[in-house]
Amino acid sequence: MAQFLINARDKSGALSLRMENRPAHLDWAKAHADRILMAGPVFADDGETFAGSTFVVEFPTLADVKAWAADDPYAKAGLFETVEIRPFKWLIGGGKPE
Repeated sequence: MAQFLINARDKSGALSLRMENRPAHLDWAKAHADRILMAGPVFADDGETFAGSTFVVEFPTLADVKAWAADDPYAKAGLFETVEIRPFKWLIGGGKPE
């Protein structure tokens, strides 16, 4: 399977939209944990304000990952200003830091 990097950035002023959809987003992500190599929120420069989401995932094709990302409750709610999906190759790092 191929690896892909997803960088999604929130629309400005959309914190309430993010928080309203966060439980559904987390449930959706957990349901697809077998595809997710790494995922987490991205923050603004202050290190506290949510600014987006990043994933590294495995799917057979770019079309498959695009369809999967479009099914994210955040995407369905219109949270994201931009979503970039690119082929990716994990070279260094052993996984989640403790």
